[in-house]
Amino acid sequence: MTANSVVNWFVARFKELGFEGCSSHSGRRSFITLAARNIHRSGCSLRDVQLLAGHSSIETTERYIDGDTYAQRRLVGYV
Repeated sequence: MTANSVVNWFVARFKELGFEGCSSHSGRRSFITLAARNIHRSGCSLRDVQLLAGHSSIETTERYIDGDTYAQRRLVGYV
């Protein structure tokens, strides 16, 4: 499959499911965010997430990771 056909496949599946605002890239962003939030459970590091994402720069990986205000409040509660 070409990159464009993969994008089109995701567009069709999301449309069938009635999902709006989703793309092949949003799934990638979700995976990277969830992986980063769970690295402590697996013994991995942010570098491992970077390698899984195929990014040459850790800064690129960091841009994919969404913040979570509720999680930040919980974290401050542990400190």
